[in-house]
This record gives sequence, C-alpha cells and structure tokens, in this order.
Amino acid sequence: MSRARAQYVCSACGGTTVKWQGRCPHCAEWNTLVAESAPARGAGRGLLGAEPGGQGVVLMNEVPAEQVRRFHTGSDEFDRVLGGGLVAGSVVLIGGDPGIGKSTLLLQAMGVLHADHPVLYVSGEESAAQIAMRARRIGGESLALPLLTETSLEHIVGAIERDRPQVVVIDSIQTLYMEDLSAAPGSVSQVRECAARLTRLAKQRDISLVMIGHVTKEGTLAGPRVLEHIVDAVVYFEGDAHSSHRIVRAFKNRFGAVNEMGVFAMTDRGLRGVSNPSALFLSRHERPVPGACVMVTQEGSRPLLVEIQALVDTAHVPNPRRLTVGLDGARLAMLLAVLGRHAGVSCADQDVFVNAVGGVRISEPAADLAVCCAVVSSLRDRPVPQGVVAFGEVGLAGEIRPAPRGQERLREAAKLGFSRAIVPRANAPRQSIEGLVVVPVSDISEALKALWSG
Repeated sequence: MSRARAQYVCSACGGTTVKWQGRCPHCAEWNTLVAESAPARGAGRGLLGAEPGGQGVVLMNEVPAEQVRRFHTGSDEFDRVLGGGLVAGSVVLIGGDPGIGKSTLLLQAMGVLHADHPVLYVSGEESAAQIAMRARRIGGESLALPLLTETSLEHIVGAIERDRPQVVVIDSIQTLYMEDLSAAPGSVSQVRECAARLTRLAKQRDISLVMIGHVTKEGTLAGPRVLEHIVDAVVYFEGDAHSSHRIVRAFKNRFGAVNEMGVFAMTDRGLRGVSNPSALFLSRHERPVPGACVMVTQEGSRPLLVEIQALVDTAHVPNPRRLTVGLDGARLAMLLAVLGRHAGVSCADQDVFVNAVGGVRISEPAADLAVCCAVVSSLRDRPVPQGVVAFGEVGLAGEIRPAPRGQERLREAAKLGFSRAIVPRANAPRQSIEGLVVVPVSDISEALKALWSG
C-alpha cells in the first residue's frame, strides 16, 4: 500500500505546493502554508464539484428571467442586511467572534421560518441538549425546530436529500469533514471541499443555505479565501464583548446592497432588532461639552446619526500621539495637516484622540468635517452649539467635497430634532427642509467660522 503523498496548502488562497516555503507562491502571503495529506484521486471535482458534461452552452436571452423568491426571517434588521430576506438557492456565510450571537440569531430566524417552510438546523459544535437549552431560553417557535447534530458531510447531505428542507443552517462549516479526505476537520482542504459540495447541493435543490464560519484573531473568516468567493453573501457580526449591542453588516451580497447594516440588542430572550439605531450612537449630555460633533453617516440604504468625540491635550512626549477608535487613523493625520495649513489650527504639540460613539466603524470620508469640528472644539475648549450636525469630505486643499445621498442625510437629521446643518455647498437642498437651517460651505476655514456664527 503506497503512503499518502504530502502537500502544503495555503490557508489564505487555498493554493497547493509540494514543498514548504515561508511565502505562498500563489498569493505571496507569509507563513500560511500548512502540511496536509493529498486528497484521494477523484475526491474533488473543481470548485463547485461540477460533473463533466453538465449543462451545455445556452444563450443569455433564452434564459427565463424569474423573480427571486425570498424567505422572511421575522427580523426586519436581519432581512435588511440580506436585502429583503433569504433568497431561495442562495448561500450565505456568517462570521463573527465566538459568543457574539451568530447561533442565537439563526436559531430565532429558523424558528420563525419553520412555521411556513421545511427547515433543518445542523450543528457540529454543540449537542442537542445545549441547543435545546438555548431554544428554551429565547422561547418562541424555536422549540419545534428540526435539529441534526452531525459533522460527517455524507450524513448531512443524506439528511437533506431525504427531508428536502427549503432552508438549512450549518453551524459551523469548520467542523464538517468528508470521509474521502484524510485531512482533519477545519483544514483548508476540508473546508473548501465541504463548502463546495454544500453550495452545489443548494443550487441544485433550490435551498437557502446559511453557513456559520469561524474567524481568526484578526477578525477575518478562517479558511481559504475562496470560501468567500463561492458564496452569494458574506455577513459579519460586529460588537464589543462588554456591550449588549450587536451590528450585523453585509460585506458581499449578490441579492442586495453591500455594507447594509442591522443593529441588534442582546437580551435574556435573544437578539432583538433596534428600530432607531441613531439613538445608540448619540451621547446624551446635560449641556454641550467641548470636543463633540454629530455627523450623519450612510450605512447601505440607512442614514445614521453618530457622535464624533475628540480630545486634544498637551503632549508630554516628543512625538504626539494620534489615536482613533472606529475611524481611520491615517485619515486623522491628514485632517490635522489640513487644519494646520488651511485653517491656522495647529496640533503639532498636542495629543489627539478621536472616537466614534457606540462602537460603530465609519469608513466613508463624509466624516471628515465632523472630525475637524470636534478637534477644533476640544482644542479651543469651546462646545459645538446644540442642535448642529455636520458632514462632508475635506480635501487636501481645504475644500469641502459633497457626500453621496445628502438629501436623505439632512432629512434624517431634521427628523431627529437637529435644527442646523453645516454641509458642502454641493449638498445644499433646492427646497428648504422643515425645521432645519442648512449652512452650505466651500472650505474648512469657512466651515469653522459658520460653526459658531449662528
């Protein structure tokens, strides 16, 4: 009997090589090659396990255009992230830190779906008793949910073929294994082949498949990157372990908007959607305080009001510190340089700390103007007037560039009781917004003057 041939598989891209190297020859990542036994001959059939001689070439205009069928999960916030609900025949990959609420949310959703559709919850991490305990804690319809505790892919596929569910949850993909492969569960080859087999089955049987994936210490999904490419949607759970609020965000979605966000609150009865998430990201001060400015950010199709806080203090070291939480640190350094050059506000000998309240992460440049206002407010020890909101991108020449969907941002600010908005001149509305005074500005110097002139 011949000995199994060894190979090295990259945990980042899934590429293979017969010789170990410090750097992957396929994706150039360092220290990602892991030793595994080569799969048996014929064990894998390509990315989706396609059979040779499958469906032939067809003309695109001959393919019938069908309206996608969606399953509503019973949670408006989760449906918003998915683009309106789970699509029949789609594959969704959900990642997040351990204990953040992935299994709880899917258990609640499957309990609601079970009332009208055949479903199956597959768990490879917990026993049936553990899942039943959680179902009793959150209550509701989860108690009558069909449950399978299994890690063998062949047995799971057999159960799906036998029961023909319309929605299937796999918790989690890293615990499954194929008997044809000699690699351990959770290895690159096992994760890749199991995900490909399940994806092919979901497409063939028109099943909505939801897979839970582990994350690394860097916060990315564990396993080969090809796992994110073959699925239809990638959803991440975000949140602080010390906070009861959770943010679910879509980073890839073939059936909805990317970067759509849903906000949940963790309670003793499970996860509950937050209908007004702007209230979470606004601090309530008894009186205006220096270093705080409210902005309107756009998360998918939803405008959110977030308070930006800044603290500027005298540096006691030769190199002043610049620290951000929820914002881009490199962009803060750029904004401080713009303030010094075009607004006459120097922070060269000051420590600058900037924070987005509520643990939200803001990546869009429309936060620039609010960050500048908060920094200057803290430096001058002068509070931003109450009821003021600001947004806009700040360029290197000091100009204020427009933000997308400015009208929706202004209407959201007016709805929440803000009375004055400092915005880029290109975002000035053609018609007045009731209860809101809009102050259009062209550059950072003009914006700082308008901030305290009203």
